[in-house]
This record gives sequence, structure tokens and C-alpha cells, in this order.
Amino acid sequence: MKDKKFWQGFLGGALCMLAGILLGCVILTANGKLDLRMALQWNSEGILNSTLQHKMSEIQAYVDQFFLDDIDQEKMQDAVCKGMVNGLGDTYAAYYNEDEYQDMKEKTSGNYCGIGAVVSQSATDGSISIVQTIKGGPAQKEGLKSGDIISEVDGVSTQGMDLTALISKTKGEAGTKVEITVLRQGHQKKFTITRKEIHSQTVASKMLDNGIGYIAVSSFEEVTKKQFRDALDKLEKKGQKSLIIDLRDNGGGLLSTAVDMLDRLLPKGIVVYTKDKNGEKEVYRSTDKESFDKPVVILVNENSASASEVFSGAMQDYNKAVLLGTTTFGKGIVQTVFDLPDGTALKLTTAKYYTPKGRNIHGTGLEPDIPVTPDDTKYTLEKSGLTIDNQLQRAVEYLKNK
Repeated sequence: MKDKKFWQGFLGGALCMLAGILLGCVILTANGKLDLRMALQWNSEGILNSTLQHKMSEIQAYVDQFFLDDIDQEKMQDAVCKGMVNGLGDTYAAYYNEDEYQDMKEKTSGNYCGIGAVVSQSATDGSISIVQTIKGGPAQKEGLKSGDIISEVDGVSTQGMDLTALISKTKGEAGTKVEITVLRQGHQKKFTITRKEIHSQTVASKMLDNGIGYIAVSSFEEVTKKQFRDALDKLEKKGQKSLIIDLRDNGGGLLSTAVDMLDRLLPKGIVVYTKDKNGEKEVYRSTDKESFDKPVVILVNENSASASEVFSGAMQDYNKAVLLGTTTFGKGIVQTVFDLPDGTALKLTTAKYYTPKGRNIHGTGLEPDIPVTPDDTKYTLEKSGLTIDNQLQRAVEYLKNK
């Protein structure tokens, strides 16, 4: 993962800290360049123009003179920074205090202490819902389900809350408790969950009938790279003739992980590229060290987003896989996380990404080659006796003829 570091501070007094910028951390990463001369030109076109700085000084003067209670300076500075970012109107932008940022880094590493649930945030209304509960984890044991909308954490409303901030609140020391309130089919339900150490197993695999391998990937974390390669090698040793990769309900994660997985499957070439606000292009490529030349079906749905779409779009563009299921989420933009000197961080949308054939699917998603709407029908495989759903059954039927 390529890292990028940026700035921290409170109003005008913190601007001098820009001189200490180092380039650092990213999710769905893109290399960015920061022109310090431009950043320090706080003229009438800048966010902190002279009028706003004067207004903030006036507000501070009133607060200092008349506010009754003591001021929590750290809380105040966090609120100002968060408000500045919220004003961008970008659902995916966020300011993280030190604790929130540490939690985010733990999550993307794949090892953390929390409730064991994968969550995603709606780009339309900002609501945060559970996509998946980790098998055997606290959330699953207490009865949380995919589709539950998290409305409160420890009595604090999640309205307007950034996804990473919510995740931060659900984490804590093993053995401590957190109260989660969810909306399920229009009704509120409360759960008290005891946190525990979570070691993310983001990849699961098995052999289906007719030499068809199956790999399910729940998210693109740092640990996913090795887990995916190990699963593929294991199936190869068992003599797989074709492969199903299940990315349904996979909300994405690290671009570097998606690129690594594509490098294992595709021949040498472009797998994805990004363009920033200035039209500057950054290209990510696969090497010619490894490839996979057997038939592949990728299962997708409306919750397959971001890095899942990078992966699926590249495989589709190279004609190395067919997509089966329903239209994907449609998140074709890149967020870069900038490390700030005091351990806090800033996340901004910095670029659009494009598939090898130049498709940007933001707001539209990837259309499946084989559209299959999920239903409640269950099927039993003849040889293995495994029970599968209708979309997986359709993928098996497709590959049996390959």
C-alpha cells in the first residue's frame, strides 16, 4: 500500500505545518502530488480566505469572553476539522482523529478487536448497514444480520457519521461491551455485544462438483493477498478445471490487494488506471510472472463495490471471466488518506479509476454478462451434496459446459 501524509491543525495557525508534509497512506490508493506553493496561497479563492479567517476570529473572541463552561480544545479542534471536510459534500471524505485513524489501519490489516461485522455506507443517504457478519464472531452470535441498518452505537446516533468513525466506536478491548441499535424491516432492535479479537479470514474456498473450484472473497484487506493465492494454489493441486470467484456483498478495500490478485490471474498489461482533477494518469499493471487460463465466473451483486469492481472490470475487459448476478454498486472513485503529523488523518476523493478498456463505472456499475436475480431456491450438488443458491447453481451449469 502506498502511503501519503498531509497536514493537521486548527484554522489559520496550523497552516504553517504544511511545510512538513510527507506523502503517505491510501485506501483504493492513488499517488497524489501536492504543490506547497499552491497550498499556501490562501487568497480569495481558498477555503480559508481572509473573510472566513476574520469571522472565525470573531467567533473565537465571543466564545472566549462569554461561553460559560470550560472548552475541550481537542474536541473543538476535531469538530472544526470534521466540519471543514463535511462541507465538501463528499460522502467518502473524512477527518479522523488519532484513535479513529489507528482503528482504520488495524481494520485494513485484517486483525483487530471488535464485533466481527463487515459494514458499508450508502452513497445516497449515508446510512451504514451490515453487509456480512464474520462466521463465529460476536455479531453473528448475538443475532446481527446482513441488511441491518446501524442507527446507534452506545446511544450515539450514526446519522452523518463517517464509516470509519462508526467502526472505531465498535472496536475496543477484548471483553468490553458495546450496544448496537439497528433498524430491521422498519423496527428497532438493540444488541449488547462483547468485543473479541478478530483475525479476518477474508477468503474461503472449496471444490464443487465437476472440478469447479470456488473462492469467496469478503473484502480486499492486506491479509487477502496471501489468502487468495493460497486458496487458488490449494484448488489447483486438487485439479480444478474452472473457477468461481464470489464477490457478492464485497464492499471493496485496498486497491493494492485487488492489483496483486489480478497480477496472479492476468497476463502482462494494464489492470486499472486513475485520473486526478488535473487529468494526470497513474497506471497499475500486472506482470508476466503468472496467469490463469481456465474458465472463470465472477459472482457479483449490488453490494459488490470499489475494489471488487476494479477486480471484476479488469477480468471482464481481458475476457478472462464472465460476470454473473446483478449490476454492481458503481463506485468508480478513489479515496486517498493523508497522514497528518500528529497521528490524525484526512481522507479525500482524489481521482476516478478506469478499467483497462477505459470504462469508469461510477454511478452505473458493471453489468453482468449473465444476469441472474437471486431467489430463495436451493440446489443440492449431485456428487458433493453441497447446498447452493440459484446464482451459484447458474454459474456451475455454465462452467459444466466449458
